[in-house]
Amino acid sequence: MKKQINLLLAILALYGTGFAQGQQQEPMRLSLEESIKYALQNRPSLQATRNEERSAKAKVGEIRAMGLPQIDATLDAGDNFIQQQTFLPAEFFNDPDDPNSPQPGTFVPVTFTPAYTSNAVISASQLLFDGSYLIGLKAAKTYTELSRKTTAQNEIEVAEQVSKAYYSVLVSGERMALLEQNVIRLDTVLFQTQVMFENGVAEKLDVDRLRVQLNNLKVEQQKTQRLLQLSENLLKFQMGLPQKQPVLLTDKLDEVDIDMSQLHPQHFDYGNRIEYSLLETQQSLAELDMRNIRSGYLPKLYLNARYGYNAASNDFKEITTTSNYLEYGYVGAQLRVPIFDGLRKHYQIQQSKVTLENTKLGFETLRQSIDLELEQASTELTNALDVLKAQQENLALAEDIARVSKIKFQEGVGSNLEVVTAETDLREAQTNYYAAMYDALIAKVNLEKATGTLLEK
Repeated sequence: MKKQINLLLAILALYGTGFAQGQQQEPMRLSLEESIKYALQNRPSLQATRNEERSAKAKVGEIRAMGLPQIDATLDAGDNFIQQQTFLPAEFFNDPDDPNSPQPGTFVPVTFTPAYTSNAVISASQLLFDGSYLIGLKAAKTYTELSRKTTAQNEIEVAEQVSKAYYSVLVSGERMALLEQNVIRLDTVLFQTQVMFENGVAEKLDVDRLRVQLNNLKVEQQKTQRLLQLSENLLKFQMGLPQKQPVLLTDKLDEVDIDMSQLHPQHFDYGNRIEYSLLETQQSLAELDMRNIRSGYLPKLYLNARYGYNAASNDFKEITTTSNYLEYGYVGAQLRVPIFDGLRKHYQIQQSKVTLENTKLGFETLRQSIDLELEQASTELTNALDVLKAQQENLALAEDIARVSKIKFQEGVGSNLEVVTAETDLREAQTNYYAAMYDALIAKVNLEKATGTLLEK
């Protein structure tokens, strides 16, 4: 009975394991280009920015609507429960034959307001000329362009963040694979040394040193594994990808291309930078703002029209009958001419001139900033490539030294301490190499952003 229960539990355990594996998501295969494309479509912050862009487009429609006919319809009916009265001279009511009639020199209160009134009217107005409206329509379109460029700027920033996170995962993955090889190699050396110790060829101290070295290497392997997972989580965050979705990066570090022609550009087109294009749009908005204020000195012309029916009676039933309504209509034009506003527009124009001047000064500041950024990014990439080349040579030397030290120890002409030292130097060379590789990749991304080629559509 006990054997049957154990067999049943084993079957259930196998079934549960298979079900769990079946429930696991397939890893999403991603190149750097695909990662950036996914981020541009799914990053929540970019979606919010695009919503702002759509809002700006709707603003154009709102302003355009001001120049279209404005039509309203009104229907009201009311009870003048306290009728307004006015005074008329008593001479209108004086009757010389009636001693009770009002006497001259006095006033008699009378009302001209019926108890019930009703009015049904449809009114329309059409803007014929308003300088501010025309300028505002142009400004709204320019503002839409500014919003679009702001979205493009945010897309470039997202591409930068995704690229750096992607390269971080690649470097961590390569380092993890190399650490696994180191563990296998050192574990083999430890096994061989253990056999030599058991045969009396090696000392226990040799075994202990290698075991300490192997333990340290395994700890470093575990730390690197956690850092790799953290790098993947950061990449998913930058992409707007759910954290539970596994990923598999398809790009390889040796396939990364670095365009050396971008280093220290002599004749750089500042228009390639979205910041420069944004500043140009802001200048256009500042100019339109000044024109809008000046247009306030121009007159405004409107066409107005009203058509309706009204009724009045002291009997409520009378205003519920359509035959008692009187028709009326009106068509006319209205001209509004500004005369004096206390110099308000004059001071507004002065402020807009300062804003426009500051915007123009911003171009020179931005050009100088771009020049410095280009030079800095070029220098950083050049230095990073030099360091990477040196660290690559150091890694090759460290690998060769570790290989020779192992052979000498196995042949009995070298010491165990030499092997341990060589392994330590090799790990340090590997760490320095991958750190230099990551720095070079980050410098590459910074240079592409500085030259405006990071995200080319």
